[in-house]
Amino acid sequence: MPLKKLIPISLIFLVLFFFPQMIFPEGMFSVLQQRVLAIFVLATMMWISDAVPAFATSLLIIMLLVLTTTNSAPFPLREALGDEALAYTSIFNSFASPVIILFLGGFFIAMACAKYKLDLNLARVLLKPFGTRYEIVMLGVMIITAVFSMFMSNTATSVMMLTIMTPLLAKMDSSDPGCRALVISIPIAANLGGMGTPIGTPPNAIAFRYFVGEYALSFGGWMAFAVPVTVVLIAFSWWLLQKLYPSKSKEISITIDSRFELGLKPYIVYGTVITTVLLWMLSSFHGINAYAVAIIPVAVFSLTGIVEKNDLKNISWDVLWLLAGGIAIGTGLASSGLAEKVVSLVPFDNYSGAMIILGISILCMVMATFMSHTATANLLMPIAVSMSVSIASIADLGGLVVMGTAVALASSLGMGLPISTPPNALAHATGLVDTKDFIRTARIISPVGVLLIYGVLLGLASINFF
Repeated sequence: MPLKKLIPISLIFLVLFFFPQMIFPEGMFSVLQQRVLAIFVLATMMWISDAVPAFATSLLIIMLLVLTTTNSAPFPLREALGDEALAYTSIFNSFASPVIILFLGGFFIAMACAKYKLDLNLARVLLKPFGTRYEIVMLGVMIITAVFSMFMSNTATSVMMLTIMTPLLAKMDSSDPGCRALVISIPIAANLGGMGTPIGTPPNAIAFRYFVGEYALSFGGWMAFAVPVTVVLIAFSWWLLQKLYPSKSKEISITIDSRFELGLKPYIVYGTVITTVLLWMLSSFHGINAYAVAIIPVAVFSLTGIVEKNDLKNISWDVLWLLAGGIAIGTGLASSGLAEKVVSLVPFDNYSGAMIILGISILCMVMATFMSHTATANLLMPIAVSMSVSIASIADLGGLVVMGTAVALASSLGMGLPISTPPNALAHATGLVDTKDFIRTARIISPVGVLLIYGVLLGLASINFF
């Protein structure tokens, strides 16, 4: 029962908020820092326990931050803050963060593609060259799933690909290990494909918002290293699935009965999607940042009626609110100085920058296996950012960009359980794969992925790529 979870969580929060001296030495944290810490711990427990929907926790975070840590808190609470009080607008700005617009653009593209069957027809065209050999078809399915996941919701991509595969899977013997491999290849490819672009997954977008000023990284700059990492991991996963699940089938055929739609609106969709993706990839040439580009499909599809009022109900508002909550808690941790204070209390100087980066990557992967990837990034990103700018050994290895990217990409590797990601849950819902299948594959793919990302990031940092 949620109540059984909420009562102890609430008690811990109240103790931290009103009686921090019971836990921490007096004067260790300021009043503002104590309150932000209480809210951060509350968010952590709520997200891990899944006591309420994750987006509801985000809205609770924003409400508590505004009402207890800002210049709009009730007078008794505000007086205790003194000059430390945060501006309430800094918390509410999380709803209008450029990251929210970036994801909104991705959602509009996904809706338009689905409405005019661009995604389905691209899958048909792209799968055709892979023929009918089982292992080659599986490779094709993984590549297409990964590519779509770079620009669309991983969940939407998995739904589409599992739907395409349903008639084929119905013809296969469910006891054939190859059938399991084909099903589980889709969530694996969706999770890995999301690493390829800043909009591929929410953790990427959370990291990307920090890459400004001297730490600026373009959309194409991210893809320059993330796409090769994705390609290597997809190839490795494809090979591994064949070893773990040798198929009895030699030939399979996928038939997708669909054609590219003709007409003004479909052409607008095709042109806008191509233009948006190219602008994202070539931002270093034209100077328009990724956030500004994202507003193009939102405006064009709205003005032309491609996305109508009723379509807006299909936007994943819960994801946007979850992101907003993460941005808000990050603002609170940074503005209050709490993240920097926590980092200063841990003897990180005893460890090399390389060990810290590897350690936080592993921690991120493990946490993301048991809880939302976005929640994991929301919790760890502000701390990782503070560490990157306050610890010299990390600054020497690429600093903020390397730490932020390591946390974001490692989040996508938390895929060892059906609950780890929506694509995993969708594959598990087919009844063709079990929990043990996710554990069996992820226990190899995830550690290999962390080591690969770690090696690539440190290698690029050594040549001053960042």
